[in-house]
Amino acid sequence: MSPRATRRTVLLATGAAALTAGCGSDGGDGTASSPDSAGQELTSTADVPVGGGTVLKEAKIVVTQPGEGDFKAFSAICTHQNCLVAEVADGTIHCPCHGSRFRITDGSVVQGPATRPLPEERITVEGNSVRLA
Repeated sequence: MSPRATRRTVLLATGAAALTAGCGSDGGDGTASSPDSAGQELTSTADVPVGGGTVLKEAKIVVTQPGEGDFKAFSAICTHQNCLVAEVADGTIHCPCHGSRFRITDGSVVQGPATRPLPEERITVEGNSVRLA
């Protein structure tokens, strides 16, 4: 006869499963890219307007160009409730779900409800190509 599961064993098992599921979901440093995607072309530099940016929905990355030739990339997943950001306008990255806005220069919060910045993604610019680093 097997021992009866107590509330404590169920909670411990559930917590361990949640911790295990959470491990390895990103690059380990808060970024969404994986080692397999390094070097992958994200977009052309011509597709990223100066003072604006481009949301790459499939890659879940937003690439911005705060100043001429200065490219940045951030996770396109809002830190409030994991919605995909929708657009870049007026120097900010906009989340349509609850109105959070983030700076195109560093991903920091301009307007909540989000309280944490968008995690930065590592990129390189080679010629006219923006690639994951």
